[in-house]
Amino acid sequence: MTTVDRADPELACPISPVVDIVFSRWTTPILWSLHTYGRQRFVELQRGIAHITPKVLTQRLRQLERDGLITRTYHAEVPPRVEYEISDLGRSLAPLFAHLAEWATSHLEEVERARREYDGD
Repeated sequence: MTTVDRADPELACPISPVVDIVFSRWTTPILWSLHTYGRQRFVELQRGIAHITPKVLTQRLRQLERDGLITRTYHAEVPPRVEYEISDLGRSLAPLFAHLAEWATSHLEEVERARREYDGD
């Protein structure tokens, strides 16, 4: 591996692009909510994800749709209705999320303890 190869984070760590796509601040809760509760309207997602602003939710939903992780269905009704649903590609992340949830249950207490020891608390 050359020095140039190591300078490229995607070559140094092949999961970097996945982390960038899936683990941004609001992406994970959106995908988790759609996977857990199924198809939802914008307002349902907003209510279920504390502290997310409508602007940020709109941006993240558009990005997730662009990445193919969710689908958006527009119903031409009065008033118009839009629903979001996790796609098959998004659903393929379920085992990864399950492993992370299991890891969190098993190890977050240890992480907190290590932080307290490090911080001298």
